[in-house]
Amino acid sequence: MRTFSAKPADVVKKWVVIDGTGLVVGRLASLIAMRLRGKHKATYTPHVDCGDNVIVINAEKVVLTGRKLDKKIYHHHTGFTGGIKERSAKFFLHGRFPERIVEKAVERMLPRGPLGRRQLGNLRVYKGPEHPHAAQTPEPLDIAAMNRKNARSA
Repeated sequence: MRTFSAKPADVVKKWVVIDGTGLVVGRLASLIAMRLRGKHKATYTPHVDCGDNVIVINAEKVVLTGRKLDKKIYHHHTGFTGGIKERSAKFFLHGRFPERIVEKAVERMLPRGPLGRRQLGNLRVYKGPEHPHAAQTPEPLDIAAMNRKNARSA
C-alpha cells in the first residue's frame, strides 16, 4: 500500500460560510485554520493547498472570553526607531474594521511562508450578514453546534 500524495490538480475546493454571531474567537480561528489547510480531509497533503474557501459573516459579533477585550494587546512596528504601537482588542472590535480580529487570529494559526499566505487568501471575512459570494453556493457550517464551548452569549 502506498501513501497518497495529492497533486494541485486533484484538489476539490468547497465553499463554506460561517456565521460568527456569539462564537469565541480562538475556537473559531482554530477551526477556520484547519479548514483552510485542508486537515479535515482524508486527502490532506502538507505541501499542497488542499483546503476549502471559507467565508465568515457577522465578524463584529464574535466574543472574547474573560477580560481579553481590555487586556489583549496587538502590537505593530512602524519601521522607525521607537515606533512600536499597541492597540487593544476593544479598539478593533468596536472600531471600523472588526473583521481584523478574526483575520489576525487565523493568520497567526497558519504556517508562515508562501503556502500559508496562499491559504490565507482563501479566507473572506465580512462585518455584516451579507457577502458577495452567493454564486459559489457556499454551504453553511454550524460551529456552535460542534461543541457547547464554541459559543457564548455576549
